[in-house]
Amino acid sequence: MCHTVSAQQPSVGVVAPLSGAAAILGAQVQAGALQAADKAGVAGFVLDDQCTAEGGTAAAREAIARKATILVGFLCADSLEAALPLLKDADIPVITVGVRLDSLTDKRDKTGWPIYRLAPRADAEGDAVARLLPRLWRDEPFAVVDDGTIYGRDLAEVFRAASQVEGLKPVFTDTYRPDLDNQIALVGRLRKAGATRVFVGGNLRDVAIMARDAKSVGADMVFAGGEVLRTDTGDVPLEAGTLMIGLPDWSEVADNSVVAEFNARQIVPEGYVLPAYAAMQVAADAIRAGTDKVKDALASTKFQTVLGEVAFDAKGDLTRSLYALYRFDGTRFVLVEQKP
Repeated sequence: MCHTVSAQQPSVGVVAPLSGAAAILGAQVQAGALQAADKAGVAGFVLDDQCTAEGGTAAAREAIARKATILVGFLCADSLEAALPLLKDADIPVITVGVRLDSLTDKRDKTGWPIYRLAPRADAEGDAVARLLPRLWRDEPFAVVDDGTIYGRDLAEVFRAASQVEGLKPVFTDTYRPDLDNQIALVGRLRKAGATRVFVGGNLRDVAIMARDAKSVGADMVFAGGEVLRTDTGDVPLEAGTLMIGLPDWSEVADNSVVAEFNARQIVPEGYVLPAYAAMQVAADAIRAGTDKVKDALASTKFQTVLGEVAFDAKGDLTRSLYALYRFDGTRFVLVEQKP
């Protein structure tokens, strides 16, 4: 899809990796953003940042040359961080749909980078685990185990610390050996400790094996993990009842009419398709405030998008958490409603 852009017409640059290993994800950004641009009547053009610092710099220079009003996309931290100093000088704001790096917005006061983020922060998953799970398991004997990786250990520690704040203490903690074909020994130790709930800082396959092995020995245990339970793949089926703190399946929560439009065009609305669509909706609405007021609009407006309301805080992060608690029903993850 190609759009002709005049120098006078407000335009939105869509920046994504359209070559290299991440090209399939870049194609999702392109498809979502350009469909939203067409629907909003906004001129859009696409730039390949190649998911590299050099590509980000080149994309920023091209966007400046084309007099872009705003940019959306950017899945890669190296590319975005290389582009932002140039875009700051050109006064071109950016809405990223993929870069989670905490420091990107944490150091905004120092850098002055015009960055807004539709992706969750890197620490948002841990914050959600700390917020959602301790109160759910307040009256349950629970255990905390991790696979020793940075991701697994940090997520488990966040849950342990949050539980401690609530006056709760696990009946068992351990670092397990990952990627085994069975976890019978670990399940035995969990059972001996009396655990009926187990938080796992680890991958989908390990969680699936633990739940399978607990079931095989008649142990009544519910396992929970992070968002990798949705995004990961494994050869062992996940047991029904497994809990996940993660992001929605965007196609399930998005505006049905927009999902239908993608399906009609034989575009599967997966991955970054719908977040990129929402980012373009935000960009288009901000432009309507006037090309000289785009950043003011981004900072102060509650935008209605295909994924619901979007608003940014003073750092440029989303004002609401995208994470929620889900239960696997044997086929899909279903939202678990919790009282505020």
